[in-house]
Amino acid sequence: MGAEPLMAGNSQRRGRTTGAHKKGAAGGTGGKNRRSLAGRGATPPAEMRPGHPAQRRATADARRRTERDRSRQRAEDAPELLLGRNPVVEALRAQIPATALYVVTGDVGSGRAGAKSATDERITEALHLANDRGLPLLEVGRAEFDRMSGGALHQGIGLQVPPYQYAHPDDLLDLARDSGRPPLVVAMDGVTDPRNLGAVVRSAAAFDAHGVVVPQRRSVGMTASAWRTSAGAAARLPVARAVNLARALGSYQDAGLMTVGLAGDGDVDVHDFDGFTDPLALVVGAEGAGLSRLVRERCDLVVRIPIARDTESLNVSVAAGIALYAAASARR
Repeated sequence: MGAEPLMAGNSQRRGRTTGAHKKGAAGGTGGKNRRSLAGRGATPPAEMRPGHPAQRRATADARRRTERDRSRQRAEDAPELLLGRNPVVEALRAQIPATALYVVTGDVGSGRAGAKSATDERITEALHLANDRGLPLLEVGRAEFDRMSGGALHQGIGLQVPPYQYAHPDDLLDLARDSGRPPLVVAMDGVTDPRNLGAVVRSAAAFDAHGVVVPQRRSVGMTASAWRTSAGAAARLPVARAVNLARALGSYQDAGLMTVGLAGDGDVDVHDFDGFTDPLALVVGAEGAGLSRLVRERCDLVVRIPIARDTESLNVSVAAGIALYAAASARR
């Protein structure tokens, strides 16, 4: 007899079931289909998926941020070159720490300088001040000095200033303890103008504060410009740098200091505040932006300086000076 023809539902293949047994497990699956249906969990965000464009952008952004932080750190660790005749003379008068005075060849000495340069009183004074301090005088060619100054206007003279040596925020408490006076510290939140920092340091020194604290990021440091604006006060008053300003204020609170913010929408007028005689950390923010949210939340109280309605705000250094004067008056 010939082979029986194959009919639908009558396959002879191994593992094949007939229509009568459709509800049974299919042979050879071993539960594979059930595992595949279980899935792989929640889909990760696009920036965490390898190869995804969003992930590549996030990696590139992180790399750029890291490089910016490294560049800023290298700049802070390197000596700064203060340029220009007036700035250099003012810095030398203010006794800013310096390591050398650079002068373009031909601008020093009566035999080599031109008529105008040889009689320039500012260069002459800079040379005398540097000589009195024993600073090395380094003559350089104009092309070389143009390169050193990055093409900035230098007027043939520059003062090399070493990196500033910051104190630790806790050092200011030790200084207050040794002084026998209740601690008075100024914390600056997000101030980016070195002249404002220098002016606040000057006011803090004038009104018997124990130091100034600045955050490590998104804030100006003690540059040569800040040194010059402080008019020498930075040589007498320590400036501390905090990795995180909000945490530093919390540490001050734990040490018994009251943290008082200064803002135009404060709760109390500065002349009505009666806590200036207590251990105090006065917190000032950047002009315009003011106090950041986290720092403001760390303040026990926010006070305001009443001003005329037509005036939008005060410069941060002016506002800090007014509040420090109020504190000094109360303590006297």
